[in-house]
Amino acid sequence: MTTFAPDSLALNRKLPLWYQVSQSLRASILGRCPSDPLRLPTEDALAEHYGVSVLTMRQALKELEAEGLISRHRRRGTFIEPSARRVSPVRLLGSVDAIVAQQSGERTTVLGHGPAAVPAELGEHFPDLQEAVVFRRLRCDGESGEPTNWAENLVRPELAERIDLADLARWPMTKVLRDAVGVRISRITDTVEARLADPETARLLQVPLLSPILHYTGVTYDASGRAVDVARIRYRGDRFSFSVTLEADAD
Repeated sequence: MTTFAPDSLALNRKLPLWYQVSQSLRASILGRCPSDPLRLPTEDALAEHYGVSVLTMRQALKELEAEGLISRHRRRGTFIEPSARRVSPVRLLGSVDAIVAQQSGERTTVLGHGPAAVPAELGEHFPDLQEAVVFRRLRCDGESGEPTNWAENLVRPELAERIDLADLARWPMTKVLRDAVGVRISRITDTVEARLADPETARLLQVPLLSPILHYTGVTYDASGRAVDVARIRYRGDRFSFSVTLEADAD
């Protein structure tokens, strides 16, 4: 039987391996095509694919099962749940793949794109630019069609012209820049704060005006330390929570 083929992953040995694997596989599942198989490879095959032990792979799968993304059946195998609904945590742990996983959505609509003046509050990230290219996208629940978040990405013009909108409809901007455009991403800085829904956010997310939302700002830097993308994502407050995991240094 044909099985689902997850994306590859470059492991960061400073972070928990099971977490990195679970987030990478999560992003692959959420970004899959409707025609992709629902059956996952065996634990052994997945462990070999990611370069981890079977025990690590089992822990990663347990995390996805608890979230409702997969179901595991003795003797039958592990399957993607095509219509599972969930409240997604906004987790910050420090890997690019974790950010890719967090930004992945079930169904994405590109609302538009084009040049725009860099807002004054973001000028520090693009000190050499007066204009950037803004991409606007809306993400909805794959089953109900309910809006869950909408995003604006300000991207450097020379990179924006190499972005395929079809890729943006399937993948988060971070993955498009890294895997399709070829940007060597060195780090991403994140800020999450509580805000009240402005008129545009209320309209797009179908929530009452001034209702609480989570406002995420992520700045992506390339290997030279230059900001290449600033993402501003508004999450519905009733569909997302915010958590941070801090790893203690080994004695």
